[in-house]
Amino acid sequence: MSNAENTLPETTALNVVAVDDRNEHVYANLYQGYAAEFSKFIGDKPDENGLFEIYPKIANEVKGYLLYIDGVPAALTAIKETPSQHFEICDFYVVPYFRKNKAGKGFISHLFKQLKGTWEIKQVAGADHAVKFWRDVVGDYTDGNYTEDQYANEKWGTVTRQRFSHL
Repeated sequence: MSNAENTLPETTALNVVAVDDRNEHVYANLYQGYAAEFSKFIGDKPDENGLFEIYPKIANEVKGYLLYIDGVPAALTAIKETPSQHFEICDFYVVPYFRKNKAGKGFISHLFKQLKGTWEIKQVAGADHAVKFWRDVVGDYTDGNYTEDQYANEKWGTVTRQRFSHL
């Protein structure tokens, strides 16, 4: 597939919005797909109602964002922000229908540009598709000017991490 076939058409309307009281139910609904997809990596399972717990909650220093494509909810992210302008991506999910068209890359690149500071992105062991995605996104966004390491996390096991900064 050529690169031109692998991107969104120019006529596609992309809209990034912050999660608030009016759309938090949309975030919660999309989160269920994200949690189900990653449950095999982190050993999570739904509750008695078939729902996964949203973690972390969108509150205080954790802000949520949604991507709408032509009015349809297509992706979510939760970003923790400290007062020193350090941003950590806690959750990131693109609905499978919208993958392979650079929607996720456009979504997070928009937020990188909007939220200036230092960034940290982590992927759990086994989520090789996520590691590949983040290497591509961060590598392109920073022109390769980022660091990557792996470390043992008490809760998640071996974690791959990318870090960069821009002001």
